[in-house]
Amino acid sequence: MKITKLLIAMLFLVTASTSAQEIASSTIGLRLGDSDGFGAEISYQKSIGRYTRAEVNLGYRDSREYDGVKAVVILQWVHNISGGLNWYYGFGGGAGSAKFEALPDPNNSNNIVQPEGGLFVLAAGDIGIEFNFDNLPLLISLDIRPEIGILGYQSFDDKFDFDVGLGLRYQF
Repeated sequence: MKITKLLIAMLFLVTASTSAQEIASSTIGLRLGDSDGFGAEISYQKSIGRYTRAEVNLGYRDSREYDGVKAVVILQWVHNISGGLNWYYGFGGGAGSAKFEALPDPNNSNNIVQPEGGLFVLAAGDIGIEFNFDNLPLLISLDIRPEIGILGYQSFDDKFDFDVGLGLRYQF
């Protein structure tokens, strides 16, 4: 019985080590996309464990309703699917500032209402897939980052948003 348990444990360790892949020590690049308009972020990833990394994004958003800047920090866990193909998930948060577009006054068509902008705080999740090239220091990813406003300007408070992004990063 003890030998069977030992063989099963050894088989599990061998299988886990053959399917495991180290993640890059650091990456830097761009994350492009958004759920409403266009956004571009400078993205930096730093490994903090064999299968764990921190991602920091600083970006600009240009949507139909507002323009703004946003910073998001996410802790991610990376799992190998096959070869250079990985999937990952994580959670984190961020903060930003938005300026809203001028709107016509519903009571008087000659007047324009200039809504106030403001600061906001958000909570975020993250799930995605990435490909790590063997012969190039390039990492391509596609992810979905659900975000919810938790504090700040009233237009973002309790607002739920799906931020979809394509990432292109240099590994070093």
